[in-house]
Amino acid sequence: MDAINFIDLNFFTVVILFVVGFIGGMVSGFIGSGGAFVLTPAMMSLGASGIVAVASNMAHKFPKALVGSIKRHKYGQVDIKLGIIMGVFAEAGVFYGKEVMTGIRALHGNAGTDLYVSFVFIVVLAIVGTFVLRDGMRMKREGKHDDEHVTPRFAQWIQSIRIPGTMMRFSSIENREVSILFIAPIGFATGMLAASIAVGGFIGVPAMMYIIGVPAIRATATELVVAFIMGLGGTMFYAWEGFVDIRLAMIILAGSLFGVQLGAIGTTYVKEYTVKYVMGMIMIIVLVSRLIKLPVYLSELEVISALNPALIDILDKLSFATLAFALIFGMVAISAALIKGMMEHRRETAAEHAIREYEKDLAVTSAES
Repeated sequence: MDAINFIDLNFFTVVILFVVGFIGGMVSGFIGSGGAFVLTPAMMSLGASGIVAVASNMAHKFPKALVGSIKRHKYGQVDIKLGIIMGVFAEAGVFYGKEVMTGIRALHGNAGTDLYVSFVFIVVLAIVGTFVLRDGMRMKREGKHDDEHVTPRFAQWIQSIRIPGTMMRFSSIENREVSILFIAPIGFATGMLAASIAVGGFIGVPAMMYIIGVPAIRATATELVVAFIMGLGGTMFYAWEGFVDIRLAMIILAGSLFGVQLGAIGTTYVKEYTVKYVMGMIMIIVLVSRLIKLPVYLSELEVISALNPALIDILDKLSFATLAFALIFGMVAISAALIKGMMEHRRETAAEHAIREYEKDLAVTSAES
């Protein structure tokens, strides 16, 4: 089995990691996925093996998720009860996912975990990213807003099933009841995926939206509670076996703690379809980045013929450039949505103030006459 090698850090690498952490934090606070679907590939692009990237990502995730969940709880967006229950089941999934990763590394070395992480990224991003992006575009086309949330038909059916002794009531679905037997597998799958590629939100957020019936804004906020629980347990599981690079975790965390504040604030000013649109677009772009690297990993494992070193270098740079584009797109999209939302809010507030002043003046004039 390959030795556990951590990447060398220099000034350039530290700056890149800090910036990546900042943008990842913005994405995390905005869409609630933890932002790991850009952070894990970023660390791998800088030379970290797949298993070290996942482990270090989980180490930075739980304090950032804690900050984000507290911030969004102040806006009334977090369903703490649902988050804790999902988190408990997710912890079992985290342990199982960690065993899968360490087993692959024992058999195929670091190249095996690189291929596994990239392949799972591609499959999950293709499915979830396309679905969320399509749904967001549909909502924008139909002009639906947050206050017009409609519970999906499948979620309505899930909520209608009554299993004695398993029903629980949640504020995020208007105090309706859902059987814990439906929440348990969602939590387990979320945790397993988080421990495998450090991205549980790919399952957790869409599942809460389309299976349980939680509105997007509240689903993304509640996922931060789940991410905190998963990240804490996953860090201990992976650290026990020596896979956590605390340097990477702390640098990314430093940037994330700033970014997550802006992302969380942004959710109070944007439409629900905007959250879905940004989430879907970033997923598709990151998918392309991982797809470009796939031949490199296959070559290292001798699944395909060895690639020319010059071609490998080109693929590495192209993959990194695509990932950089995803990060820039995410930062620009979230910043634009935040600025636009704040300006609209300011105009609405000014209009309401003007109306109140007019009514006050009208009342004074009527009283004088």
